[in-house]
Amino acid sequence: MPTRPLEFRLISTQETKMPKLKTKSGAKKRFKVTATGKVRAQAAYKRHCLEQKSPNMKRNARGMMTLCDSNARTVLKNWLRNA
Repeated sequence: MPTRPLEFRLISTQETKMPKLKTKSGAKKRFKVTATGKVRAQAAYKRHCLEQKSPNMKRNARGMMTLCDSNARTVLKNWLRNA
């Protein structure tokens, strides 16, 4: 059997592009990015065993809190890439 010559095909620019990076859907529900680029998140330790926690701690854990710079960079780099 005769061998076929190697086939060369042109690669379109569509195929050479990197795939789009998707935002993690769990992170979309947990974090919000402000207009200035800061990351806001719910306070921790507010879900269960609340009778052991002081009223002051429960009051301070209400609402959203701004993450510190190092944690915000981690969230933006790993989970909210398109934000």
